[in-house]
Amino acid sequence: QLQLVESGGGLVQPGGSLRLSCTASGFNLDNYAIGWFRQAPGKEREGVSCITSTTSSNYNTNYADFVKDRFTISRDNTKNTVYLQMNSLKPEDTAVYYCAPVLITVQAMCVMKAYPGYWGQGTQVTVSS
Repeated sequence: QLQLVESGGGLVQPGGSLRLSCTASGFNLDNYAIGWFRQAPGKEREGVSCITSTTSSNYNTNYADFVKDRFTISRDNTKNTVYLQMNSLKPEDTAVYYCAPVLITVQAMCVMKAYPGYWGQGTQVTVSS
């Protein structure tokens, strides 16, 4: 079964940057649309961003409004990795971040709804001075 591993989290000051990585062993990650999600203490998990496969008829990305113009999702198929570049971080971005395969629409747009059963350990991001 596909297992994803998140890494790259840490402690950063407000306004700082981090790059998260999502990798998989034994599976070609480009066979899947992948999303990033986060869960802050006491809150429900929420979608952050998603990216389709580069082989999709409609290669695209999608972002939650609260991260637009600050976060960028990308793929490096040579490393079998999906990245989430996070800039201009705010204290409210503090959460555990997860990646997971996500659904696509009939128009081949990715949506920030994860297939169940693929959650990994996540990576902690803490934004604090």
